[in-house]
Amino acid sequence: MVNRRMHLGIGDSAMTIQSEQVPATKGARIARWATGVIMIALVVAALGLTLARYDIIGKLTGFSAFMAGALVALLGFLLGLIALWRGRQLPLSARKGLLGAIAIAAFYVGFLATRPVAAGDAPALHDLTTNLADPPQFEVLALREDNLVGVGTVENWRKIHAQAYGRLQAVTIAQPVAVVAAKAERLAREAGWAIAKSDPARGHLEATASVSYIRFQDDVVVRIRPDASGLKSTVDMRSVSRVGVGDLGINARRIDDFLTALAKD
Repeated sequence: MVNRRMHLGIGDSAMTIQSEQVPATKGARIARWATGVIMIALVVAALGLTLARYDIIGKLTGFSAFMAGALVALLGFLLGLIALWRGRQLPLSARKGLLGAIAIAAFYVGFLATRPVAAGDAPALHDLTTNLADPPQFEVLALREDNLVGVGTVENWRKIHAQAYGRLQAVTIAQPVAVVAAKAERLAREAGWAIAKSDPARGHLEATASVSYIRFQDDVVVRIRPDASGLKSTVDMRSVSRVGVGDLGINARRIDDFLTALAKD
């Protein structure tokens, strides 16, 4: 009788250990899936962004790959949480790799999720200027053919622009046109813009700015006009994204920052 009870006790313990190992084993398997899915997401994103950076594929195609990678990373993140729960009996040291993968996925997805928040209430505009009635015109760089996409008409563009970016105004600087134009070119070069045309005597500057790792390109034109005395200059500016409908407020910030620096310099 004693031996039988002892045997049953040992059997019960074995069953308990086995039942504890099953969830842990499943958790480890799901953890491998989660880590693999997150790695795939990172590869898709990196490949898409890098190919777009060097114009092997289109900028929007590369960005779409980045977005698709985020969805895959989200799936991996959810699988990772399930794996953590199923393998909760495992020591922390055995879950460090999974925790690292989950953290990477959370950062990736969180970064994209916060972009609209960072943009605030920026409308779907990609062409910003300080002068709606008479915006500076490009002479060398070509204005995109679909520049009215998202707004339909010039009148609608002006209406939306005025409501959202009424703060964008020309600045007056107490210096002659040639001096201000030279300063504008210097600031553009310091910002890393590619100068397409510079005519200090006329007060005309065109350049292309690159944004983010993917190198989205925005074309910029600066127009500087003298006052009646010739001792002061009025500076207007325009910044236009080459692709996309909205710009998350980037062009407006570029104009604000550039004109502020120009006026202070």
